Amino acid sequence: MCIGFNKTASKTPRKPGDRIKTDRRDALILARQLRSGDLTAVWVPDSEQEAMRDLTRTRDDFKAQEHKARQQLNAFVLRHGYHWPSGKKRWTQTHYNWLESLKFEHEWLQIVLQEYIHAVKLASARVDTMTTQMMELLPQWSLAPVVDCLVALRGVDKISAMILLAELGD
Repeated sequence: MCIGFNKTASKTPRKPGDRIKTDRRDALILARQLRSGDLTAVWVPDSEQEAMRDLTRTRDDFKAQEHKARQQLNAFVLRHGYHWPSGKKRWTQTHYNWLESLKFEHEWLQIVLQEYIHAVKLASARVDTMTTQMMELLPQWSLAPVVDCLVALRGVDKISAMILLAELGD
C-alpha cells in the first residue's frame, strides 16, 4: 500500500511575477504546502488491488453483455408478435423452453432465434464462470476479512462487497 499526495509542482499557485521555475523552488513550495496541511493524501492501489479491480470490472463487462444479449433476444421475439406472460419470471428454464418452442414461418428467423438464445446462454455462462472464479480467489485477497464484515450488512452479498472494495480500496 502506498500513500501519495495529489499535487504537482506545475499546479501550485504562483504569484503573478514569479515565473522562475526550478526543481529547488518547486520542492520548497511543496514542502511548505505539506507542512501547512494544504496537500491531500491519496491512496495508491497496489498490484493485488489493481488485479482484483480488473477481475471485478471484467465480470461487470460480462454482466453488461448478458443484459444486452437478453434485450436483443427479447426485442426479436416481441417484434415477431410473441409475448411472454407478464406475471411469469423471465430467464428461467421454463422461459428458455418456451423460447426454444417458438416456431417461425421462415427458416431464417428460426436460425436468428437460436443464435440469440445461444448468445444469451453463452453470456450467462461467462458471468457464472467469472463469479465462481471471484469466489474461489476471495480467500487469497488481503481484504477478504473486510468483505466478510460488509456481508454482515443487510443487502450486501460477497460479490457486491468485493466490487465495492476493489473500486474504493481499504
